[in-house]
Amino acid sequence: LLLLLLLGGAPQVLPVRLLSQVLFRVVTFGLNAFTLRYLSRELIGVVNVRLTLLYSTVVFLAREAFRRACLSGSAKRNWTKTINLLWLTVPLGVFWSLILGLVWLHLLEVPDPSVVPHYQAGVVAFGLSAIIELLGEPFWVLAQAHLFVRLKVIAESLSVVSKCILTVTLVILYPQWGLYIFSLAQLLYVSVLVMCYVIYFVMFLGSPEATKKSFPVSRVKALLPSFVEDETFVNWKEARLTWSFFKQSFLKQILTEGERYVMTFLNVLNFGDQGVYDIVNNLGSLVARFIFLPIEESFYVFFAKVLERGKTVKDQKQ
Repeated sequence: LLLLLLLGGAPQVLPVRLLSQVLFRVVTFGLNAFTLRYLSRELIGVVNVRLTLLYSTVVFLAREAFRRACLSGSAKRNWTKTINLLWLTVPLGVFWSLILGLVWLHLLEVPDPSVVPHYQAGVVAFGLSAIIELLGEPFWVLAQAHLFVRLKVIAESLSVVSKCILTVTLVILYPQWGLYIFSLAQLLYVSVLVMCYVIYFVMFLGSPEATKKSFPVSRVKALLPSFVEDETFVNWKEARLTWSFFKQSFLKQILTEGERYVMTFLNVLNFGDQGVYDIVNNLGSLVARFIFLPIEESFYVFFAKVLERGKTVKDQKQ
């Protein structure tokens, strides 16, 4: 499948992407279902509800609005300022990881160490994984803005499969490790994801293909934050749009993860019941996650490229 993605032509990009995402999500679901035979409900509840919520909240607060804002508009822009803006996600991620990590460690109920061992290590690992993933944000946005679809599919597929294989292996061989298993798997996932983008751009920039496509970035060094002489550090129009997206997407986060916030902060269910709820919830949302989510992500990029903000319908390119 990866070979087909690498060799496939542009007209088949969207169908291949959807097909590959569905296939890898099915494989992931199967591997996760297999591990349930070896794990306690309490451990599943802590990982899939408590720790995953920490990770998703940090990532959302640090990057969601930046992604939306920087994907909007034409690919022909001052990419130095856009990249500078995207690097702000890293210090934001560090800030939110520290704040929320302290909340998760000291203000929320701590699971019984005899049932769910190494909880503190799990909180640190999931917070750290969010920061590592944010290191690849400029690469991700640059790839999406220039429609490097195969790169995204391959990077996500490799990272997810690596995570699942490591999880299954450690669960079978060292089930007593508890949250160490999922902590290592999560760190491997984000590391593989970021490295795929970094390696690709290191090989791509300066190559004949990049020159042929008139790629706006010519050196890897240009992907690092830098000052533009006699100009502002970031594009303030994109910065204001980022703040606007943050206010809009905050409601989306509450609606998407609302039940996990309720279970985490109000203690309405014990960790075992949270694990059961998460399994049932995942089963019920198979169609939405396997089919509709990839379609939503693909067409957001499409409309962000085609439509221009601030123009009426009549003024848009037909």
